[in-house]
Amino acid sequence: MNHTVVIFTSKYGATKRYAQWIAQALSCPVLEGKDCSKENLAKYDTIIYGGGLYAGGINGIKLLSQNWQLISEKHVILFTCGIADPQDAENVSQIRRSLAKTLPAEMMEKLHIFHFRGALDYARLGLVHRAMMAMLRKMLLKKDENELREEDKQLLQSYGKKVDFTDPDSINPLVELVRTLV
Repeated sequence: MNHTVVIFTSKYGATKRYAQWIAQALSCPVLEGKDCSKENLAKYDTIIYGGGLYAGGINGIKLLSQNWQLISEKHVILFTCGIADPQDAENVSQIRRSLAKTLPAEMMEKLHIFHFRGALDYARLGLVHRAMMAMLRKMLLKKDENELREEDKQLLQSYGKKVDFTDPDSINPLVELVRTLV
C-alpha cells in the first residue's frame, strides 16, 4: 500500500495512536500534519487525515482545506477523534453538522468520514480545554438526572480523572474501505 499515507495532528495523543494503528494495518507511512508538504500530498493516491475534535473544529483540518485543489481527485479519508461516543447517532450528527459549517460542500461530498472515541486526561489539559470541560460539567449538573444521556453520566463520573476510550478495533471499517480503494 505504498500509495496510501496517514497524516495526523494530535494535541494529547489519542489521534496519533489511531493514526499509528491505521498505518500499521495498511503498511503505509504516517506523518504529522506539521511535517506534511504539498509534495507529500501530491505523491499519494489515498490520503487519510486524522485530527482531534475541539469545540466542533478539527485540529489541523486546514491542511486538507487549503490543499483541496491538489487532492480533490484523490481518495481522501478524514477521521476525527474526540471524547464524544461515535456509537451515539446524535453525536455523529452533531460532528457532521459542525464539519459542514467549516468545510466546503464539495469537500463534504467527496470525503469519507469516520469518527473514533479518544481519551481525556484532565491533568494534561491546557487552560482553555480545562475551562471548556468545567463549563460542560456545570451545564450537565444543572440538568435533571433523567435527561442525562449515558455519555453525560460517564463524563460527570470521570471528571477530573484520566479516561481512555480508544479502541484499535474501531479502525476496521476505515481500513477495509481503504483496501477496496486500492
